[in-house]
Amino acid sequence: MSSRRILVPVDFTPCSDEALKTAATLARGSDSGLLIVHIVEPPILMEHPECFNGAPSELMKEFQQMLDKIAASVEGLPREQRLLEGPAADAILDLAETEQVDWIVLGTHGRCGTGRLGMGRVAEAVVRRAQCPVLVVKAAASQAAMLAPASGNY
Repeated sequence: MSSRRILVPVDFTPCSDEALKTAATLARGSDSGLLIVHIVEPPILMEHPECFNGAPSELMKEFQQMLDKIAASVEGLPREQRLLEGPAADAILDLAETEQVDWIVLGTHGRCGTGRLGMGRVAEAVVRRAQCPVLVVKAAASQAAMLAPASGNY
């Protein structure tokens, strides 16, 4: 990969598709590569999320295949992908720091109410705590209307 990288968390929704398109455009304009990541989170209602032992291996294989397909859709750019488990915002921030990315580009569903200015919980946490610039991409109104309820994964 090139020395410059853009981290793109994906959750397999139109929101993250738009973020990936935006990140690819930025990467082409800045001679950067992409680091595409999907994070499997512990169930939100789990009483003790620290006891989460991970998703079943069949589900992880399915997520890996989906992630590979998304990464393959970005042609002509250096790219790599990662499949991680844990709280999404923490995993994104840890990866950004460890890999010393130049940017984070992520989509948001904006379903957490007006108190968060239209950003979801993950996007807000990343924007507040990231050590690098963050670009938040919101899905167009027509796309947002088609979204299914949040899956708990990013």
